[in-house]
Amino acid sequence: MDKNIVIREASAKDINQLYILMKQYIVDFYKQPEPKESELKGLMHHLLENPSSGLQFVAEEDGELIGFATLYFTFSTLKVKRQAILNDLFVDPNARGKKVGEQLFQKCLDYIQANNFSSMTWETAKDNKVAQSLYNKMGGQLSEWLVYEIQ
Repeated sequence: MDKNIVIREASAKDINQLYILMKQYIVDFYKQPEPKESELKGLMHHLLENPSSGLQFVAEEDGELIGFATLYFTFSTLKVKRQAILNDLFVDPNARGKKVGEQLFQKCLDYIQANNFSSMTWETAKDNKVAQSLYNKMGGQLSEWLVYEIQ
């Protein structure tokens, strides 16, 4: 692993660089409509101002953000504990191959274990074999539960 890469919690000073990464994740990677800048930055500010709802970790190399992960917090009634949802894990394509995804995932896992969460869940696209390989490598297991969605 590259010793120049630092994984840490996002802070207000990261908003502009993180915005660029998140837009790349949303628009370029997932081919979704471009969000309004004020709304996306508003989400980042919300997480910073309301840490009980979630947080973001960033990967920084030589002062530049090269990846991020977003955890949202909810509760598990069955386990009577807080639960984390790893909603986003993204590494800039130019920074891939440096194990940044593994480091971000491990930081999230360390956080939920240190803070006594019941579990961390996440989803990935059925065709995202690269992500599935990472999650399998990191010890992830397919859930017993099916995911439903309505829009």
